[in-house]
Amino acid sequence: MARPIVIVDYHKGNLRSVERGLVEAGGSVLVTDDPAIIAESSALVLPGVGSFGDAMAYLCESGQREAILAALGRGVPFLGICLGLQLLFERGSETDDGSWAPGLGVMTGSATRLESSRLKVPHVGWDQLDLTPSGRACPLFEGVAEGAHVYFTHSYALADDVSAGLVTARTHYARSFASAAWDGANTYGVQFHPEKSSAVGLQILRNFVRLAGSAGAGCAN
Repeated sequence: MARPIVIVDYHKGNLRSVERGLVEAGGSVLVTDDPAIIAESSALVLPGVGSFGDAMAYLCESGQREAILAALGRGVPFLGICLGLQLLFERGSETDDGSWAPGLGVMTGSATRLESSRLKVPHVGWDQLDLTPSGRACPLFEGVAEGAHVYFTHSYALADDVSAGLVTARTHYARSFASAAWDGANTYGVQFHPEKSSAVGLQILRNFVRLAGSAGAGCAN
């Protein structure tokens, strides 16, 4: 039997929609906050709940940071969703006092607030993916059309200091920001919520389940 995709529970929100989405996509899923299980996982999902600073504080205090980095170091398939994408990077400004908080640092760049005098922030609702050449070659987006609409809910996004080589999709709201990233190997991240993005999101989750080698519906808690 395939080993489950592990969803990291860092106690900042409801993870059930991500769990249900992966199960619907055909995955076997385990939600856990146990660093030992996270470190030894065969595939990981880091969902997007809470603020950058609070999330990183919990990841560090709980031992989950080291566990995630250990799994990434083994090259396991990894999907960061919303805040989970931002946490892959070096730093973020979503903190109580607006100062920088260090991220996981596995990709170069930062996450900053969306600012607009014309558009409402947070950015909530359906918006388009402008796939880059890397995105069109990315296995996470296999079967996803250029300009596909996905569901966003966020006030912070990746900044311009993110390397263009990491960017697989861009979205234009308040500014042009990287709405998906890929290291060219097994680490993927998306700013939008595939679990809330209807058929397009389900296709993306199916692609990740395939990449994770975790076919076989089911979940455990």
